[in-house]
Amino acid sequence: MDWQALALTLKLATVTTAILLVVAVPLAAWLVLGRSRMRAAVEALAALPLVLPPTVLGFFLLVLLGPRTGLGRGITAVLGHPLAFSFSGLVVGSVIYSFPFAVQPLVAGFAAVDPGLVDAARVLGAGPVRVVRTLLVPLAGRSLAAAAVLSFLHTTGEFGVVLMLGGDIPGATRTLSIVLYNQVENFDYTAAGRTAAILLVLSAGALAALYAGMSQRGARRG
Repeated sequence: MDWQALALTLKLATVTTAILLVVAVPLAAWLVLGRSRMRAAVEALAALPLVLPPTVLGFFLLVLLGPRTGLGRGITAVLGHPLAFSFSGLVVGSVIYSFPFAVQPLVAGFAAVDPGLVDAARVLGAGPVRVVRTLLVPLAGRSLAAAAVLSFLHTTGEFGVVLMLGGDIPGATRTLSIVLYNQVENFDYTAAGRTAAILLVLSAGALAALYAGMSQRGARRG
């Protein structure tokens, strides 16, 4: 087992999930509460990674963040190194790739909150930030948990974006999915079985804990 790759994978998933929740909560609230004409376009853009092949997304990010574009050269000048083939680049790619898995559960959860409660809060003088913080987030706690778990697990298993944008650099961009690919490519099925088993147990355990928590919360409310 490549423990360095496991640690890097968990670190990447944790950082990505934290960033996604910070960005997805206000965006989901805006999609539910807002009345902008741009809503449909924003929803489509947020859902695009669901249907876009990961290698395609990874390729476009590789080109965009590379030295051939003004953005890539600007980032390199600021950071001192390009984002491509670095852990920071993997975070950028992972946030974009897992974006729908954070936004869509939150949109569904916020939309399920009784609109009458939102209207009452507004009448009492609550602004948008307070409505989200004290009303939507607490009442959509299960959706928030689902968004966090799905984002985390989706990031741990991503392959195409990681391979295209980060390559296979030990300690920097080599995640468990890359390790599994290398093991299979080398016909080391015993090691590949162990790596795949870890990913399977991690995913199944996290989902089981999520649904168990949801069931217990629903039972308490019932």
